[in-house]
Amino acid sequence: MDNHNKERNAALGRAWTDDEPWDFLTRLTHIGNRMGGSNGERRAATLVAEAFRDAGVCDVHTDPFEMQAWSRGRSRLSLEADGRAFDTVALPYSPSGDVTGELVYVGHGTPDEVDEHDVAGKIVVASTTTPPGGRFVHRMEKFGYAIDAGAEAFVFVNHVPGQLPPTGALKFGEEAVAPAVGVSKESGAWLKDDAEDGAMARLTVEAETTTGESQNVVGRLGPDTDEEMLLLAHYDAHDIAEGALDNGCGIAVVVTAARILAQFDLSVGVRIAGVGCEETGLTGSEHLAEQLAHDRIKAVVNVDGAGRFRDLIAMTHTSEATASVAERVADETRHPIQIETEPHPFSDQWPFVRAGVPALQLHSDSGERGRGWGHTHADTRDKVDDRNIREHAMLTALLVAELADEDEVPRLDTEELAAAFRDADFETGMRAADLWPDAWE
Repeated sequence: MDNHNKERNAALGRAWTDDEPWDFLTRLTHIGNRMGGSNGERRAATLVAEAFRDAGVCDVHTDPFEMQAWSRGRSRLSLEADGRAFDTVALPYSPSGDVTGELVYVGHGTPDEVDEHDVAGKIVVASTTTPPGGRFVHRMEKFGYAIDAGAEAFVFVNHVPGQLPPTGALKFGEEAVAPAVGVSKESGAWLKDDAEDGAMARLTVEAETTTGESQNVVGRLGPDTDEEMLLLAHYDAHDIAEGALDNGCGIAVVVTAARILAQFDLSVGVRIAGVGCEETGLTGSEHLAEQLAHDRIKAVVNVDGAGRFRDLIAMTHTSEATASVAERVADETRHPIQIETEPHPFSDQWPFVRAGVPALQLHSDSGERGRGWGHTHADTRDKVDDRNIREHAMLTALLVAELADEDEVPRLDTEELAAAFRDADFETGMRAADLWPDAWE
């Protein structure tokens, strides 16, 4: 075994029993609310910066940026006939509003299902999940399409039991045009029946969107080279829970992977970033993409979802080169990595993929469809198994190092990328959510 491999194996071996991932996650989740632009998010940025430095990351600094900060007040959904009320959670970037209208249940809320109903002037009720066999249709798409069809308000029903109303932003970085709330699966069962009876309901939301400030935390590892890798994860979270799974695990994976990579003899430099405001519109990664020269980024590895569950998923966003590296690492480590080639625009790789930068998004598989505990009050530290964080951090470090060692990682072709999004049936939903790039017209 040569010294290069001995060095890497020693770093990986030390990570196997490292207590720091759990300690870091504990400190992060202890903060509580890490909503974009909040004091909690600022405290989390300080914690991430300290963790990066402790891991051996150089030139660590905080890069602030302006954003639209959303804060919730009270929300209420009640039936006009008998006054029955349901527990609600306002969805970020919902405006304040007071809407009275007929309930209409549109199933999963896909465009085809919305088109089957007359939603004009009504309060649309839709599930968080989507039909099996197809791609997962994002909340922003469902909301945007329903509102474009004339709906006055939107109710998002969790498909996971446990009296857990879900949250999640309605727009990327700006206030939406109609009020919206999440309700539990149990409440949704009643609302479906009430909608079938043509019930009238009243939805009120109190919320405010103001100009605020967030920040990215950025540093570097390895040599100062013209070309560099980018490894990132978002550290913000929704304000209703601790954000342990989404994305406490992800930023813990990046901190741990950085500690491993700091002990590698890297062939190119690696930029390390913890980004803010992912949950409210990828604002941090958009700002980071504006600061970096895209032609210098060899590939981006976005850790959003890794560390939560046992098996790692590598979303390659149409890049054959990143898929090949993920398959090789899986073979060499005899650790399963599920490859998913289909692209999507709903995480921090998107500003870079849109610009043609090859990417991996590292996720993990619970065996169930949808977010599970994520985006609910139940996203808490007790759901985490830190063995998954350590193992996925080791795999992440190897993936970054292997991509760095590649002679060439071809850029993504814009026309082929747009075609892939169309083939995956994204165009209608992305247009409804105002996410379809103008350059793809």
